[in-house]
Formats: sequence, structure tokens, C-alpha cells
Amino acid sequence: MSTPGTPPTPSSNQLFRRGSWPETRRIAEVLRQETVGGALLLLGTVVALVWANSPWSHGYTGLRDTVVGPHALHLDLTLGQWAADGLLAVFFFVAGLELKREFVAGDLRDPRRALVPVVAAVGGMVLPALLFVLVNLSTGDGALRGWAVPTATDIAFAVAVLAVVGTHLPAALRTFLLTLAVVDDLLAIVVIALFYSSDLAFLPLLGSLAAVGVFGLLVQRRVRSGWLLVPLAVLAWALMHASGIHATVAGVLLGFTVPVLRSQAAGGPDAGPGLAEHLEHLWRPVSAGVAVPVFAFFSAGVAVGGLSGFGESLRDRVAVGIVVALVVGKTLGILGATALVSRFTQAQLDRSLSWWDVLGACMLGGIGFTVSLLIGELAFGAGSERDEHVKVAVLTGSVLAAVLASIVLRLRNRTYRRLDELERADADGDGVPDVFEPGHPSEPGHP
Repeated sequence: MSTPGTPPTPSSNQLFRRGSWPETRRIAEVLRQETVGGALLLLGTVVALVWANSPWSHGYTGLRDTVVGPHALHLDLTLGQWAADGLLAVFFFVAGLELKREFVAGDLRDPRRALVPVVAAVGGMVLPALLFVLVNLSTGDGALRGWAVPTATDIAFAVAVLAVVGTHLPAALRTFLLTLAVVDDLLAIVVIALFYSSDLAFLPLLGSLAAVGVFGLLVQRRVRSGWLLVPLAVLAWALMHASGIHATVAGVLLGFTVPVLRSQAAGGPDAGPGLAEHLEHLWRPVSAGVAVPVFAFFSAGVAVGGLSGFGESLRDRVAVGIVVALVVGKTLGILGATALVSRFTQAQLDRSLSWWDVLGACMLGGIGFTVSLLIGELAFGAGSERDEHVKVAVLTGSVLAAVLASIVLRLRNRTYRRLDELERADADGDGVPDVFEPGHPSEPGHP
């Protein structure tokens, strides 16, 4: 097994080859937490939809639109805005930690392994955006502002579906899906910062960056005190919000400042997890179990208006563009980008897998929820008629993508069970499955 900081040496140039045991075990733990978060996300979504379409819908809208916070600090926000601007900052902070750790100490520190999910994430953003624009070129009325709505994959929702239909999916595909979702969420926050921010105020922005800098200086010195770090993080968030740039950007920047590897004074990389992993363990349950489900509860409550209202929403070309982009654009964008990597690097698909497996994982990438709803609100205004249509379209496209992915993955479930048994077998009882042992006759990806 490789140690942190030393890239693993692959046995051959392969796509989706089996990774190292420490990284496989860590990814499995992350996905377990995201599965619980996904279940809570679905629960929050269902409660919001039922309440918003019940005779007591005024109670839901009244709760969502309740204003809380000091006006003097420009933080007199509705509860829905607090969920979108505040709680999602925690989600993006964890995403930043996860991505940095993957590229510094995870298997993706090997550029050949990192290339596939990164290029796939870019393909999975570009093609959906293009399809949305093509569908809405002649729509007018500001429809093209929604081009970025179908560009992000919701990892919690996707993993929740995976937990039901693909419990034995090979570790390499699970890692691919997780990394893909994290990368395109981070790319989505860049899109938000560049295209969905307005009235930029430079002084608060400089103040926010200064707070991020102090936070970074402290964590680089391995300061873990919440009494120091949390107030600095809140200050960076509040000033970023006041600057006109979406406040969740602060979460990403804060995550990127945290060191991944232990310092030499603390024993170096081999002495155990670094501060990034420590903070990820601390905040991921908050992100998956609180931040994302609460955001879903306040954002997904659209009054559909029965079958007629549902049909009316989907007659909006913006909604049509979103559904097509999520179901078709995401799948073909991710799959096509992956195939291009294989073509131009001469990398062969791992012999234990087929392109049908990759297709199923790509279809899961079409489940766009959390960030898609956020961008919809930013593009068309929270509570507007078109934003309501966006919500219906995102839900519809995500459900269609989940159903299609489920069909493809279930057809291969017998193969996945066999691979899962192989990846769990531990004949010598040392706690490390045999296929991950150095020198095992089954090389990574060759069961």
C-alpha cells in the first residue's frame, strides 16, 4: 500500500482500476454518511412538497419567508435565504476539504487517476449547459439566465439512490461518482461567483479575504480551537455576503486553506490524518444531516397545482431545457468526456467492468438537486413563477435520471455482488482485504 504523499504505482494504464485500501475504506465511510444525509434530504423534500400542496400551504410559505437577523449588518434574511446562503456554506466548506484532501493525500494525487473525474465533471457541465441554451435560444424573457441550473450533480441524492439500487457497486465507480460530484459542485460555485453575483462591493470583499487569510494562517499553524476558527469563518461569510458575491464562496475558500498532511513536528504524513480530515469528520455530519436537508426543505416546497399545474410547469421551455439537460446532457457529457480520456490516453477500461457500468454511473450524475435549486433561485428570483417551474423541472429530471440509472445498474447487480465479495475477502484476517495486499496475484482492477 502507498503512504500519503507517495503516488501509487499502477500496474497498467486503466480506467476505474481499484484504488488503495486506505482510500477505499475512507470513501466507503464518506458514502455511508452521505447515504444518511440523502435519506434526510429526500424526507425534507417530501415534507416540503406535501406541505406546500396542502390546505395549510400558507404555513409553509410563512415559515420560509420569516425574516430573521440584524438589518444594520444586511443580514435580515428570510429563513429560506439563511438556508441557501448560510447552511450551504457549510456544505461547500466540506466539499472544499474533500477535494483538497483527494488531490493532496488521496489516490487522485496520481494525475492519471485524477484526469478522469475532472474531465468527466467538465463534460458533465458543458453539454447540459449547451443543450439548455439550444432549447431556449428563442424563448426570451431572460430564460437563458438559467443555463447553469442543470450543471451540478447532487451527491447526497445520488448516493441515496445508489444505496437502494447499487449497494454492491465496485469501489472504483463509487469513488468516481463522489469525486465527480465534488468537482462539479466546486465548478458550480465558480459559476455562481462569476455569473450570479451582482453589485460588487470591494471593501467587504477585501475584508472577507483578509478573514480567510487569518483563518488560513491559524490552520496552517495547526490551531484547532473552535473559539478562534468559527468566529473568523462567520466573519468571512458575512463579509462575502455583504460584498455581493454569493456567501457560499467563502465556505470553499476556507476549506482550501486547511492543510491536509500532518506537519513534521506532529509526526509527518505517516502519523495519521491531518487537520483537513479532522475538520471533515467534524463538519460532514452537519453538512449531510442538517445543512442540505434543511435547504431542501425550504427550497423544494413548490405548489404544483395538481396534474394540470404540473403539465403547465413542464410546458415552460426553461423546464424542458432543464429536464433534457439533466437526463440526456449529463449522461452524454460525462460518458463522452470519459470516452475521450480513454481514446486520447490509450487507457483501457478495467477488465472487471463494462461501459454499461460507466453508463449507469453517468446517469446518476443527472441527479441535480441542491445546487441546481440554488442556481434556479439566483437566476430567476426565489418564489417567482419561473423559479417554481425550475423546481418542478429539477425534481422531474432528477427522478427520471434516478429511474434510468437504477434500471441499468440493477441489470448488472449480479456482477457487482461477485466483485463486492472479492473486495471483502480477507483470508489472513489482518483487516485488509486480500485484493488490496501488495503482491496479490489479482492486480488492482483485475479480479
